[in-house]
Amino acid sequence: MKTNKIALFTTIFLMMVLSSCKKGWLEANPDQSLIVPKTLEDFRALLDNTSPTFNINQACGLAEIASGDFYILYSSWQSLFTVQEKSAYTWAPTANFYNGETSADWENSYRRILNSNVILDGIKKIKAPTTRQDEWNNIYGSALFFRAFDFFNLAQEYCTAYIQATAKSELGLPLRLDYNVNIQLQRSTLQQTYDQIIRDLKSAIPLLDTTPLFKTRPSRQAVFALLARTYLAMEDYQPAGLYADSALQIQSDLMDYATLNPDAAYPIQRFNPEVIFQSTFTFGIFNASRLIVEPTLLSNYAENDYRPKIFFKHNTNGSATYKGSYNSDKNLFGGLATDELFLIRAESNARDGKIAIALADLNHLLRNRYNRKYRDINADNAEQVLNYIVNERRKELVFRGLRWQDLRRLNRDNRFSITLTRTFNNQTYTLMPNDKRYIFPIDEMELSLTGIQQNDRE
Repeated sequence: MKTNKIALFTTIFLMMVLSSCKKGWLEANPDQSLIVPKTLEDFRALLDNTSPTFNINQACGLAEIASGDFYILYSSWQSLFTVQEKSAYTWAPTANFYNGETSADWENSYRRILNSNVILDGIKKIKAPTTRQDEWNNIYGSALFFRAFDFFNLAQEYCTAYIQATAKSELGLPLRLDYNVNIQLQRSTLQQTYDQIIRDLKSAIPLLDTTPLFKTRPSRQAVFALLARTYLAMEDYQPAGLYADSALQIQSDLMDYATLNPDAAYPIQRFNPEVIFQSTFTFGIFNASRLIVEPTLLSNYAENDYRPKIFFKHNTNGSATYKGSYNSDKNLFGGLATDELFLIRAESNARDGKIAIALADLNHLLRNRYNRKYRDINADNAEQVLNYIVNERRKELVFRGLRWQDLRRLNRDNRFSITLTRTFNNQTYTLMPNDKRYIFPIDEMELSLTGIQQNDRE
């Protein structure tokens, strides 16, 4: 990887960002006198930019704050750097959610979408020689994947949960598919948003191979995995299971947690065998000095389960903080991994009444998480199996930016609906199932500069 190229184009993009700072991110227009990628190497360098500006803070940070798997002390809440972190923690109303701040998740995602659009537009002007057609295909397919990845994550935070019967009438995202600022954008429908995500991903399938040089680059199995996650969020469980299966046919490794060192500061290695696509997110609230794992979550783990010691640092006062990131540091893992796919495929089969197949996936995963005393789960009731799987999703995929997505779809089912509460400074905050605050507001600057419609969440 040519780091000098990456640095060059990072600088160029930052110049572009500064030149367009008076516009919302939907209107950010790259100055073509500054943006001059002309070769495959140039476009690859743009794709390989894994600096915090482009890679960290994907859109799921606010969602993880709000999802209820941890709490912080009032003194820690007061010391948070941004208003939006405080607001997400208490599910605050729209009027004072940002207090003049720009939404970090929104801004960073549309910055990367702009990056993808520059690549998708520019590379079409290059006629690759026959010997480099695979490389051209990979770059184009990767840009499609990145755009879909950001649109999907944005939809989980800034759009209502997908319901097929109402998706054509609900507000979706502004679908920026071109770098040209002269194209005026309003919000699409929710159906159009998901259609675009799926269209980008399906278009990327034949363009990507299965052996990426780095796990920060997309692969065919990453596309299948994101399609599985997308259909799961749409509650379209059959294709979710099929795409999970397609990804697992290519990559299905699981770590045996018995081989990990629970005493390590970060027991799980970055780019470990389960990782299909590496991506991270962070906010100051997730710092181990603030975050305290919710006791009800800790109580769900069995005594012979390795995960409590691998995922959490247990303090002498009985509290616990999180250390189980698949990024091997303080940043949280928001990418794609095989453990999630086993659970998606299991849930799909359980909902289809295929109990034995669902249990096979669930037990295979748990054998790699428990000690030798583990005994396979056996059941002959589909609802009981589904309960096992839903419970394991919370325990296995903790602090991965996925809990909010699960709450949004599962709260529509009385069997799984949950009321979230947080209490500090003698005040209790509550988020009821299907509350309108399961969608975040768009910040005031974007609204005033672009005229797009605010979310109804009061």
